[in-house]
Amino acid sequence: MFDIDIDKLLGQLTYNAKDPLLFNSGFFLFFFCVFLLGYQFLYKRKVARVVYFTLFSLYFFYKACGFYFLFILLSAVVDFNLSNWLYRAQTKKMKNFILIFSIVINLGLLFYFKYTNFFIEIINDLKLGEIKLLNLILPIGISFYTFENLSYTIDVYRGKFKPVTSFLDYCFFLSFFPKLVMGPIVRAADFIPQIRKDIFITNSDISRGLYLILGGLFKKVVISDYIYVNYVQYIFDDPSRHSGIECLMGVYGYAMVIYCDFSGYSDMAIGMAKWMGFTINDNFDSPYQSSSITEFWRRWHMSLSAWLKDYLYISLGGNRVGKFRQYLNLMITMLLGGLWHGASFNFVVWGGMHGLALALDKVRMSIFPDDPASKVRNSKLAKVIGVIITFHFVCFCWIFFKASSFEDAGIIITQIFTNFNGAAWQPMLQAYGVVFAVMLLGYIIHFIPRSYEHFSEMILSKITIFGRIAVILVFIWLVIQVKQSDQVMPIYLQF
Repeated sequence: MFDIDIDKLLGQLTYNAKDPLLFNSGFFLFFFCVFLLGYQFLYKRKVARVVYFTLFSLYFFYKACGFYFLFILLSAVVDFNLSNWLYRAQTKKMKNFILIFSIVINLGLLFYFKYTNFFIEIINDLKLGEIKLLNLILPIGISFYTFENLSYTIDVYRGKFKPVTSFLDYCFFLSFFPKLVMGPIVRAADFIPQIRKDIFITNSDISRGLYLILGGLFKKVVISDYIYVNYVQYIFDDPSRHSGIECLMGVYGYAMVIYCDFSGYSDMAIGMAKWMGFTINDNFDSPYQSSSITEFWRRWHMSLSAWLKDYLYISLGGNRVGKFRQYLNLMITMLLGGLWHGASFNFVVWGGMHGLALALDKVRMSIFPDDPASKVRNSKLAKVIGVIITFHFVCFCWIFFKASSFEDAGIIITQIFTNFNGAAWQPMLQAYGVVFAVMLLGYIIHFIPRSYEHFSEMILSKITIFGRIAVILVFIWLVIQVKQSDQVMPIYLQF
């Protein structure tokens, strides 16, 4: 009996590919509680805090992706040394060489795991060769920490940031477990100064963190997972079997699924960081409230949008090289941004449509510049129309993002426009009434004004510690009741 218990314990403590350690996994609650217990005794001792946090972060990453966690250590070693060599380099030529070497190393590793088979398939499809696909597994989080490495080295090259001289600090920055697997993408200039500061966790930090953690878990487990498992996956798995109205509701459902899935995970990361005395920038700001595609990209995955703007769009010349080049730069940026999401032409098309829309929006703004005095353009009706148009364009693009192939995307679009079958609404409502109610709840929460969020945080800040524990326990009970039997992997885990 004792041996069986030991085996079970080791099974829980070691990596399991079928049950990786993620924020919505059962083991994570135990992991996080153990971490917080030890953190209470160490957070005021700077060196011990950094060592403790880094070790837990690396263990978290090991539990999430197995021995691929060694890649983050390799990345840390390479970019820590390259950034310091870059900073000490005396000539422009040497600085350029080190920067290019860093970019090649980081993107080369990302390219190998993420895009090798994609380009092998292209070569085979074009009859340029017959190359066997490689048995590659994409390391979790590699796209996120690769971009953090690149931004760090580029900022050092641009003279915006002095590299750290402690490898432990750099490893702590790169492996910080709340944002490690799915972001947000954190800038070293924003995060590293916090590593050695004195930590004071205020009541506001605790209440804000609690609100974000519970709200993020609710969005991920209660809304996103439920809608996806009970409706959306059926539609996208075989759209030809469903009428146009079913496909349209599937698209609306996926729009809420991907938002609640990713923003929920980001909220939990930001909330956990708050509880530990660290600040991570927001990653989402009610994006479906946007009245233009430009505004959408200021609100959606803001850490990626800012990264693409600062390190790709501006590097290409941004808006300093004439209107045509500006529009071309937007297209290139969004095409590569689409490719960042995955090795598929579906993502390239998705990025291209957004790039074209952004360019056209820039044209619109240059022809019809914003006029604060215009009552028509600033009216509530104009805002509502803009929100409806932007939302439906974004939903149209989500079809290509989610569909497994161009053929499936085409079927969904064809069904919506040629086989709508509005009469199917009543039986569909009877079959999926609870799903649509959860979907509606998600959209209502999304469009609630920020003032209600601040009110909820204020309520949490005023209740006692025992009241907060009661809230957490009730919430955990609720999540257990609605949680899907099988763990639903976060969408952005594949990126």
